[in-house]
Amino acid sequence: MKKALVTGADGFIGSHLTEALLEKGYDVKAFVYYNSFNNWGWLDTLPKEKLSQIEIFSGDIRDPNGVREAMKGEDIVFHLAALIAIPFSYHSPDSYVDTNIKGTLNVLQAARELETERLLVTSTSEVYGTAQYVPIDEKHPYQGQSPYSATKIGADRLAESFYRSFSLPVSIVRPFNTYGPRQSARAVIPTVITQLLAGKDEIQLGSLTPTRDFNYVKDTAAGFLAIAESDRTIGEEINIATQQEVSIGDLAKEIISQIRPSAKIVCDEQRLRPEKSEVNRLLGANAKIKELTDWEQKYTFAQGIAETIAWLREHLGAYKTDIYNV
Repeated sequence: MKKALVTGADGFIGSHLTEALLEKGYDVKAFVYYNSFNNWGWLDTLPKEKLSQIEIFSGDIRDPNGVREAMKGEDIVFHLAALIAIPFSYHSPDSYVDTNIKGTLNVLQAARELETERLLVTSTSEVYGTAQYVPIDEKHPYQGQSPYSATKIGADRLAESFYRSFSLPVSIVRPFNTYGPRQSARAVIPTVITQLLAGKDEIQLGSLTPTRDFNYVKDTAAGFLAIAESDRTIGEEINIATQQEVSIGDLAKEIISQIRPSAKIVCDEQRLRPEKSEVNRLLGANAKIKELTDWEQKYTFAQGIAETIAWLREHLGAYKTDIYNV
C-alpha cells in the first residue's frame, strides 16, 4: 500500500483527490491548514467511515518544519496547498509569495532531504495568460497577468529547477478550469448556480466574453492519479484539459435556462478584472497527458454541471449568496 500525502487536502480539488486516493487503496495523510477551530475544511463533509481512514496533519505550508514532519515516510506527495483567488492577490500579494512560492520551496526541500519517491506540484492554466495560440500546449509562453499567476509561475520554475539540479522526481500538474461540488463561490460556476438557487432575478457577473476550458473535478483528480502512476511523467509539466472552450456568457445562459429561465445577467463592476489582467481565452491541449498516461475525460460538461447543481441544492446554506466572494 503506497503512502500518499495531499497538501491542501481541506480544499476543493484536494478533498476530491483525497477521496480518489482512498478509493484506489492508498494510505492517505491529509495536510490541512491549522486553525484553532479544528476545522478540516471540506474533509469535514466526508462520511465518518471515510474520514476515519485518513490521517489528518494540521500545519502551515509556509513553515518548513511542519512540512518536513508531515512528509516523513510518505512515498508520494501531491502538493496542492495554495492561495488561488485572483482578486485577493491584487491587494495581498505578499501572502501569495509566502504561500505559493515559499510553501512550494518548503515541499521541494523536504522531498529532496527525505528522498521522496514521487512529488506532484500543482500549477494552473493561469500561468499561460491569454492564449497566444490554441489549443494551449505545455510549450506555450508564460505570462504573469495577476500576482497569483506570477507566484504560480515562480513555483513551477522552482520545481523544474529541483528536477534539473537535483534529479528530484517531480511532475508539474497543470489543471485548467476545474469545477464541481465543494468549489467556493469565488469561481464563476458556483457563483451563477448559488445566486439562481437563492431565487435571485438578476445574476451579478464580471466580463462575459472570456472563454475557459472547464474540467469536472473528478476528471481532474483522475488526472493527478494517472500522472502519479506513470514513470514517463517525471520531469514533465502536463496539462489536464478537455480541449473544449465555453464563454462565461454562454455558460451563464445555459445554467440560467436549467434553473431560473426568467433571470437576467447584470454586470457588477467590482467583479471585473483590470483590463490587462483579464485572461480572455483559455483552451488547453491534452495530447501530452493522453500520450504519457491512460487518462481520459469521463464526464461531459452537461453531466458535470448537473452534478454540481444537485450538490449545491443540498449545500446552499454553506454559501453567502448576498455578497461578492473574493
